[in-house]
Amino acid sequence: MSQIQPIQRVAVIMAGGSGERFWPVSRKLRPKQLLKLTSEDRTMLGEAVERISPLIPADHVYIVTGDHLIAPIREAVVGVPEANVIAEPDKRNTAGALAFAAAHLIAKYGGDGSALSMAILTADHIIEDEDLFRRTVDRAMGTAEDHDCLATLGVTPTRPETGYGYIQIRPEPIEEPKDGLPVHAVGAFHEKPSFERAEDFIEEGNYFWNSGMFFWKASVFIRELEAVRPEMAEGVQKMAHALREADDLTLRAVFESLECISIDYALMEHAKHVLLVPATFPWDDVGAWTSLDRTLKHDENNNVAVGDPVLLDSNDCIVYNDAGTDHMAVAVIGAEHLAVVVTKDAVLVVHKDRAQDVRHAVDQLKAKNAKQV
Repeated sequence: MSQIQPIQRVAVIMAGGSGERFWPVSRKLRPKQLLKLTSEDRTMLGEAVERISPLIPADHVYIVTGDHLIAPIREAVVGVPEANVIAEPDKRNTAGALAFAAAHLIAKYGGDGSALSMAILTADHIIEDEDLFRRTVDRAMGTAEDHDCLATLGVTPTRPETGYGYIQIRPEPIEEPKDGLPVHAVGAFHEKPSFERAEDFIEEGNYFWNSGMFFWKASVFIRELEAVRPEMAEGVQKMAHALREADDLTLRAVFESLECISIDYALMEHAKHVLLVPATFPWDDVGAWTSLDRTLKHDENNNVAVGDPVLLDSNDCIVYNDAGTDHMAVAVIGAEHLAVVVTKDAVLVVHKDRAQDVRHAVDQLKAKNAKQV
């Protein structure tokens, strides 16, 4: 009688984004995930590694990023072996990144992926109660392993947020809760809604924020891709073979042939067997300067001040002096609802309602060949 192969759990942290909404602190070679936005002594990527490591040892934690960030990430010493920082051959959005990660791990661990359980995590979340986070991840990974399905975490909405996608569940859990954590079947994924629709989602009660965290066996990931993106599923197998053969030319050619598309559009919105574990730990997505309003302390006038700036008669502002007082004195007077960010070579002033548009300013600066991006 053949023995059942034990499951090997691994974590994949996606860290290839440029974080342009955090310009001018974020740069091409120092993107958001390498900034200390939510901790005085750890980068966001370092926090992500440390958060999962008690559940999945660092030797089995992998970081998928762009080739230009390999050296900066390794120099940042985020807590994983250098060989576990792997570079995509090109940019192909999150679906391409995860197809490449699956191929890399199948090639490394061997087999067809049926004994390889993957936790897909990100490097730009604030997560409190890390013990509850790990218990929730453990529940989601167990769900994916036991049901041969795709699993995700859904965050209970605390406000009618228009910047997040939503996941609709079927109300009745599919099994009895374990450790207080139920499992629900997913009914549908919904794109970023209008404010009014987001209010409706909260009122209806069976909608969760899409956390962007996913869990699956590598073999199930390929199987589900075969049903909706067969060319991408075939690409995973071809890339795994190329990696085993150290055939870099074929690896790059296959990767570059993949569709540039997000994992939500490519797979999650079309898959028929998706289960959700509610995430009840405090969670936030660090997506723009205004996210600091939800994570850092405020003064008596509702301002967030970093780097010891001077604020006079100002309300509801974020003032971030990255250069520090030894290099730059910053003062803001009589302002309201602004984010003011200062580095040694750049200044950003933006109304907080327009914080998502910082990336458009970065596009304009790139067009001018500005060296500060």
